[in-house]
Amino acid sequence: TLRRHLEANHSGKYRNWAKSVNFLSKLPGDVKKRKEAAEEVTRTLDRDLREKIPERIVVYSDKLFRRAVVEWLVATDQPIYALEHPKFKEVIDIASRVKNGVKIPGRKSTQGEIIRLFKDHITRLKAQLNVSVPLSSHSFLIALHPTGSNRPRRSQSDV
Repeated sequence: TLRRHLEANHSGKYRNWAKSVNFLSKLPGDVKKRKEAAEEVTRTLDRDLREKIPERIVVYSDKLFRRAVVEWLVATDQPIYALEHPKFKEVIDIASRVKNGVKIPGRKSTQGEIIRLFKDHITRLKAQLNVSVPLSSHSFLIALHPTGSNRPRRSQSDV
């Protein structure tokens, strides 16, 4: 194109002319540099804005806590007796000691922790029973299947 030709052969003259008439250069290299500079400013601005937005600190009140618990029960379809479970109370006790908010683990880390706890539990059971138990969760579930056999029954939908 003409702009590439100007950039390759006459860029100095073109830039001098553009500067003298207060014209924004349309050479491909100049356009690219302006875009990159604008993106860098945007990235820097976005980062600065994210860092400077203060977190909203919620002041504790019994009323607010009760409301949040009820909303959690309804939103996650939990039974009401979940609030009476000792592990729920333990979670609340631990979270109440935090000064700067609670970091809730993501799905992958939670899944990994569940698998680790499962394997630890199997290892302890194996030591207590002094038997060989495979660490595969699938074989463990088959062994515990209510049919009493080593294989789960197939339902009509599986056939």
